Amino acid sequence: MITTIITFIIVFGVLVFVHEFGHYFFAKRSGILVREFSIGMGPKIYAYHKNGTTYTLRILPLGGYVRMAGLEDEEDSLKKGQPISLLLDDNGIVRKINASSKMTLLNAVPLEVSAWDLDQELWIKGYENGDETKEVTYQVDHDAMIIESDGTEVQIAPLDVQFQSAALPNRMMTNFAGALNNFLLAIVAFALVAVMQGGVITNTTTLGQVQHDSVAQKAGLKKGDTVVSINGEKVADFSEMAAKIDANPGKKLIFKVKRGKDQVLNISLKPKTVTEDGKKSGKIGVIAKQAVNRSPIAIAEYGFVQTWNVMKKIFAALGAMIHGFSLNDLGGPVAMYSYTSKAAQYGVVSVISLLAFLSVNLGIVNLLPIPALDGGKLLLNVIEAVRGKPIDPNKEVVLTLIGFAFMLILMFLVTWNDIQRYFFR
Repeated sequence: MITTIITFIIVFGVLVFVHEFGHYFFAKRSGILVREFSIGMGPKIYAYHKNGTTYTLRILPLGGYVRMAGLEDEEDSLKKGQPISLLLDDNGIVRKINASSKMTLLNAVPLEVSAWDLDQELWIKGYENGDETKEVTYQVDHDAMIIESDGTEVQIAPLDVQFQSAALPNRMMTNFAGALNNFLLAIVAFALVAVMQGGVITNTTTLGQVQHDSVAQKAGLKKGDTVVSINGEKVADFSEMAAKIDANPGKKLIFKVKRGKDQVLNISLKPKTVTEDGKKSGKIGVIAKQAVNRSPIAIAEYGFVQTWNVMKKIFAALGAMIHGFSLNDLGGPVAMYSYTSKAAQYGVVSVISLLAFLSVNLGIVNLLPIPALDGGKLLLNVIEAVRGKPIDPNKEVVLTLIGFAFMLILMFLVTWNDIQRYFFR
């Protein structure tokens, strides 16, 4: 149980961190202010500020997030009538705004807020020392800090560093970068699996084992034989060979086989019919001889190929869901925990393989054109490019809220279905 929990936290944490780092990296390169990069959720444990970004470690070790200027609700930062304190520089310019009752700034000016503009003109006004007969106005530095109500210290977000002020291609790349990072993580993880296995293992068409008294043995196939073609069609690897055998139960197949250096034989056989879950398939009783390629090129290629194979399977599953949707086709945190539990039993290689598979899943799901997901944001970017102007911000907020509500409902249904599947059946 403890091993599974720790493994789950690590896997989930790596997936989310890599995804969010993609958004963070391209936002920074695009001149978008990343106000906070958080590892974990909930109350803050530790914070460090550098180059405009506050890096926080939070108590719940699940996930994390990136706060980009302009993509967050700033209404709660300051309120009219709120008591705050201001730290000024030698020229009387505000360098820090303390809006938290948990913090005290030495030599700060107490102020009851009456109005402010931290987006464009950068000023704040209010009543100093509780004197409501005299309203004072202070200019705010472009890079001033604000201590929020929970004690988190972040930089203010003037309009010129907000997400909406970046060029459209930069915003699109920032939205896409999370999924991109997940795909890159999968490639690296699959390549690491190949390294830990000692190289890329391929199942050749050479027979490594022929089972006793099997269809293959009775037909004359031997260990070391290399299958060249079946019914005149060449087979490139054991997977192709197995697929042809599976698809032809009880039907005559002619194997062209190379034996030794020079001998070529044509061997006729009929695969044995095996029924599993009501589906018939053919079996002949052979196991492939495995070849191991340890070259760096083969290992790197394995990462790309396996990632692409997983992508194809996910796209096929999504396509199938269009014709017949079922909650059993989806999985949430409970399903992920179950998969992690099984993977942890088989060791590190299985866990890394699961990490790669889930990373591809996360990347593709985030690119679905649903408001509130990265794919929904990209769709709005495309619409903006076609129209030549942004969508009305109010309409965009409504669409995002609808998408967010849809995702919450779906997540609840999927999680409840997972609990039923994994704990009560």
